[in-house]
Amino acid sequence: MLNTLSESQLAQLLPRLKIVELELGHVLYEPEQTIDYVYFPTAGIISLLALFEDGDTVEAGVIGAEGMLGTPVVLGAKTTPHQALVQATGQAMRMSVHDLNGEVEKDGWLLKSMLRYTNAMFIQVAQTAACNRLHTIEQRLARWLLLTHDRVQRDEVLLTQEFLSRMLGVRRAGVSVAANNLKQAGAIDYRRGNVIVVDRQRLEQTSCECYEAVKQEYDRYLDT
Repeated sequence: MLNTLSESQLAQLLPRLKIVELELGHVLYEPEQTIDYVYFPTAGIISLLALFEDGDTVEAGVIGAEGMLGTPVVLGAKTTPHQALVQATGQAMRMSVHDLNGEVEKDGWLLKSMLRYTNAMFIQVAQTAACNRLHTIEQRLARWLLLTHDRVQRDEVLLTQEFLSRMLGVRRAGVSVAANNLKQAGAIDYRRGNVIVVDRQRLEQTSCECYEAVKQEYDRYLDT
Protein backbone atom coordinates (compact mmCIF):
# COMPACT_ATOMS: atom_id res chain seq x y z
CA MET A 1 0.00 0.00 0.00
CA LEU A 2 2.83 2.40 0.84
CA ASN A 3 4.17 1.96 -2.70
CA THR A 4 1.04 3.69 -4.03
CA LEU A 5 2.24 6.91 -2.36
CA SER A 6 4.59 9.42 -3.96
CA GLU A 7 8.16 9.76 -2.69
CA SER A 8 7.35 13.02 -0.92
CA GLN A 9 4.24 11.53 0.71
CA LEU A 10 6.16 8.48 1.89
CA ALA A 11 9.00 10.66 3.20
CA GLN A 12 6.45 12.57 5.26
CA LEU A 13 5.31 9.32 6.91
CA LEU A 14 8.65 7.58 7.45
CA PRO A 15 9.54 9.30 10.75
CA ARG A 16 6.28 7.94 12.20
CA LEU A 17 6.75 4.38 10.93
CA LYS A 18 8.54 1.55 12.72
CA ILE A 19 9.57 -1.76 11.14
CA VAL A 20 8.19 -4.75 13.07
CA GLU A 21 8.41 -8.49 12.49
CA LEU A 22 5.26 -10.45 11.68
CA GLU A 23 5.71 -13.80 13.41
CA LEU A 24 3.60 -16.79 12.40
CA GLY A 25 0.62 -17.23 14.71
CA HIS A 26 1.09 -13.89 16.49
CA VAL A 27 -2.15 -12.09 17.35
CA LEU A 28 -2.04 -8.36 16.55
CA TYR A 29 -5.62 -7.50 17.53
CA GLU A 30 -8.16 -9.24 19.73
CA PRO A 31 -11.91 -8.66 19.24
CA GLU A 32 -13.16 -5.45 20.89
CA GLN A 33 -9.63 -4.52 21.96
CA THR A 34 -8.78 -0.84 21.47
CA ILE A 35 -6.73 -0.39 18.30
CA ASP A 36 -3.52 1.44 19.19
CA TYR A 37 -1.54 0.77 16.01
CA VAL A 38 -2.11 0.29 12.30
CA TYR A 39 0.13 -2.00 10.25
CA PHE A 40 1.26 -1.71 6.63
CA PRO A 41 2.66 -5.16 5.69
CA THR A 42 5.65 -5.17 3.35
CA ALA A 43 5.85 -8.98 3.38
CA GLY A 44 3.72 -11.65 5.02
CA ILE A 45 -0.02 -12.08 5.49
CA ILE A 46 -2.49 -11.13 8.22
CA SER A 47 -5.85 -12.88 8.53
CA LEU A 48 -8.99 -11.34 10.02
CA LEU A 49 -10.85 -14.07 11.90
CA ALA A 50 -14.42 -14.14 13.16
CA LEU A 51 -14.50 -15.99 16.50
CA PHE A 52 -17.61 -17.72 17.81
CA GLU A 53 -18.73 -18.71 21.29
CA ASP A 54 -18.48 -22.43 20.53
CA GLY A 55 -14.82 -22.03 19.58
CA ASP A 56 -15.33 -22.13 15.80
CA THR A 57 -13.51 -19.64 13.60
CA VAL A 58 -13.68 -18.52 9.98
CA GLU A 59 -11.55 -16.09 8.03
CA ALA A 60 -13.37 -12.89 7.09
CA GLY A 61 -10.54 -11.24 5.17
CA VAL A 62 -6.84 -11.39 4.34
CA ILE A 63 -4.29 -8.57 4.22
CA GLY A 64 -0.94 -8.51 2.45
CA ALA A 65 1.42 -5.86 1.12
CA GLU A 66 -1.45 -4.38 -0.90
CA GLY A 67 -3.16 -3.04 2.20
CA MET A 68 -3.23 -2.15 5.86
CA LEU A 69 -4.46 -3.61 9.12
CA GLY A 70 -6.58 -1.12 11.03
CA THR A 71 -9.25 0.05 8.59
CA PRO A 72 -11.84 0.55 11.39
CA VAL A 73 -9.89 3.59 12.65
CA VAL A 74 -10.08 5.12 9.16
CA LEU A 75 -13.86 5.21 9.65
CA GLY A 76 -13.66 6.59 13.17
CA ALA A 77 -14.02 3.32 15.10
CA LYS A 78 -11.74 2.36 17.99
CA THR A 79 -12.17 -1.43 18.00
CA THR A 80 -12.78 -4.35 15.64
CA PRO A 81 -14.97 -7.45 16.07
CA HIS A 82 -12.26 -9.61 14.49
CA GLN A 83 -9.03 -11.20 15.64
CA ALA A 84 -6.00 -10.25 13.53
CA LEU A 85 -3.65 -13.24 13.21
CA VAL A 86 -0.35 -13.47 11.33
CA GLN A 87 -0.86 -16.18 8.70
CA ALA A 88 2.56 -15.93 6.99
CA THR A 89 5.77 -14.48 8.40
CA GLY A 90 7.11 -11.19 7.14
CA GLN A 91 7.49 -7.55 8.14
CA ALA A 92 5.25 -4.53 8.48
CA MET A 93 5.57 -0.80 9.00
CA ARG A 94 3.69 0.11 12.17
CA MET A 95 2.24 3.52 13.06
CA SER A 96 0.36 4.59 16.15
CA VAL A 97 -3.25 5.61 15.65
CA HIS A 98 -2.40 8.95 17.27
CA ASP A 99 0.27 9.63 14.64
CA LEU A 100 -1.99 8.40 11.83
CA ASN A 101 -4.76 10.79 12.86
CA GLY A 102 -2.23 13.61 12.93
CA GLU A 103 -1.04 12.85 9.40
CA VAL A 104 -4.61 12.60 8.11
CA GLU A 105 -5.40 16.02 9.57
CA LYS A 106 -2.38 17.54 7.79
CA ASP A 107 -3.37 16.40 4.32
CA GLY A 108 -6.26 14.55 2.71
CA TRP A 109 -4.17 12.39 0.35
CA LEU A 110 -3.48 9.71 2.97
CA LEU A 111 -7.13 9.50 3.99
CA LYS A 112 -8.19 9.23 0.34
CA SER A 113 -5.79 6.34 -0.25
CA MET A 114 -6.91 4.51 2.89
CA LEU A 115 -10.59 4.97 2.04
CA ARG A 116 -10.02 3.46 -1.42
CA TYR A 117 -8.36 0.48 0.23
CA THR A 118 -11.12 0.20 2.84
CA ASN A 119 -13.67 -0.03 0.02
CA ALA A 120 -11.70 -2.89 -1.57
CA MET A 121 -11.47 -4.61 1.82
CA PHE A 122 -15.22 -4.33 2.37
CA ILE A 123 -15.81 -6.00 -0.99
CA GLN A 124 -13.44 -8.82 -0.05
CA VAL A 125 -15.21 -9.41 3.28
CA ALA A 126 -18.66 -9.39 1.63
CA GLN A 127 -17.53 -11.71 -1.17
CA THR A 128 -15.95 -14.08 1.37
CA ALA A 129 -19.19 -14.24 3.34
CA ALA A 130 -21.14 -15.12 0.20
CA CYS A 131 -18.50 -17.65 -0.83
CA ASN A 132 -18.61 -19.39 2.55
CA ARG A 133 -22.37 -19.77 2.20
CA LEU A 134 -22.71 -20.79 -1.44
CA HIS A 135 -19.62 -22.62 -2.66
CA THR A 136 -18.02 -26.01 -2.04
CA ILE A 137 -15.09 -26.54 0.30
CA GLU A 138 -12.90 -27.40 -2.69
CA GLN A 139 -13.80 -24.14 -4.46
CA ARG A 140 -13.23 -22.15 -1.29
CA LEU A 141 -9.89 -23.83 -0.62
CA ALA A 142 -8.75 -23.06 -4.17
CA ARG A 143 -9.81 -19.41 -3.72
CA TRP A 144 -8.00 -19.19 -0.39
CA LEU A 145 -4.80 -20.69 -1.81
CA LEU A 146 -4.87 -18.28 -4.75
CA LEU A 147 -5.26 -15.25 -2.48
CA THR A 148 -2.40 -16.53 -0.32
CA HIS A 149 -0.23 -17.30 -3.36
CA ASP A 150 -0.74 -13.75 -4.64
CA ARG A 151 0.47 -12.29 -1.37
CA VAL A 152 3.42 -14.52 -0.41
CA GLN A 153 4.64 -14.66 -4.04
CA ARG A 154 6.15 -18.11 -3.62
CA ASP A 155 4.85 -21.57 -4.43
CA GLU A 156 5.45 -23.24 -1.05
CA VAL A 157 3.52 -22.10 2.02
CA LEU A 158 3.68 -23.39 5.59
CA LEU A 159 0.13 -24.63 6.23
CA THR A 160 -1.50 -27.44 8.16
CA GLN A 161 -4.94 -28.90 7.57
CA GLU A 162 -5.89 -27.82 11.09
CA PHE A 163 -4.99 -24.22 10.22
CA LEU A 164 -6.90 -24.41 6.94
CA SER A 165 -9.97 -25.75 8.74
CA ARG A 166 -9.88 -22.67 11.00
CA MET A 167 -9.56 -20.31 8.04
CA LEU A 168 -12.40 -21.92 6.09
CA GLY A 169 -14.61 -22.60 9.10
CA VAL A 170 -15.07 -26.29 8.26
CA ARG A 171 -14.14 -29.63 9.77
CA ARG A 172 -10.62 -30.91 9.21
CA ALA A 173 -12.00 -33.97 7.39
CA GLY A 174 -13.60 -31.67 4.82
CA VAL A 175 -10.31 -29.87 4.23
CA SER A 176 -8.53 -33.22 3.87
CA VAL A 177 -10.92 -34.37 1.14
CA ALA A 178 -10.74 -31.04 -0.72
CA ALA A 179 -6.93 -30.89 -0.52
CA ASN A 180 -6.64 -34.47 -1.76
CA ASN A 181 -8.91 -33.66 -4.72
CA LEU A 182 -6.70 -30.69 -5.62
CA LYS A 183 -3.62 -32.87 -5.30
CA GLN A 184 -5.09 -35.59 -7.52
CA ALA A 185 -5.94 -32.92 -10.10
CA GLY A 186 -2.30 -31.82 -10.11
CA ALA A 187 -3.05 -28.34 -8.76
CA ILE A 188 -1.15 -28.68 -5.46
CA ASP A 189 1.08 -30.97 -3.47
CA TYR A 190 1.44 -31.11 0.30
CA ARG A 191 3.72 -32.74 2.82
CA ARG A 192 4.68 -32.17 6.46
CA GLY A 193 2.69 -29.00 6.93
CA ASN A 194 3.63 -27.44 3.60
CA VAL A 195 1.32 -26.78 0.67
CA ILE A 196 2.95 -26.34 -2.74
CA VAL A 197 1.17 -24.69 -5.65
CA VAL A 198 2.06 -26.92 -8.61
CA ASP A 199 -0.36 -25.67 -11.27
CA ARG A 200 -1.88 -22.25 -10.61
CA GLN A 201 -4.07 -22.42 -13.71
CA ARG A 202 -5.77 -25.55 -12.39
CA LEU A 203 -6.38 -23.78 -9.08
CA GLU A 204 -8.00 -20.88 -10.93
CA GLN A 205 -10.19 -23.31 -12.87
CA THR A 206 -11.30 -24.99 -9.63
CA SER A 207 -11.93 -21.78 -7.71
CA CYS A 208 -15.29 -20.06 -7.78
CA GLU A 209 -15.76 -16.60 -9.32
CA CYS A 210 -15.16 -15.01 -5.90
CA TYR A 211 -11.38 -15.03 -6.36
CA GLU A 212 -11.55 -13.06 -9.60
CA ALA A 213 -14.10 -10.61 -8.17
CA VAL A 214 -11.83 -9.78 -5.23
CA LYS A 215 -8.68 -9.65 -7.38
CA GLN A 216 -10.26 -7.25 -9.87
CA GLU A 217 -11.26 -4.87 -7.09
CA TYR A 218 -7.75 -4.82 -5.63
CA ASP A 219 -6.27 -4.34 -9.11
CA ARG A 220 -8.53 -1.30 -9.58
CA TYR A 221 -7.46 0.07 -6.21
CA LEU A 222 -3.74 -0.36 -6.97
CA ASP A 223 -4.13 1.21 -10.43
CA THR A 224 -5.72 4.42 -9.09
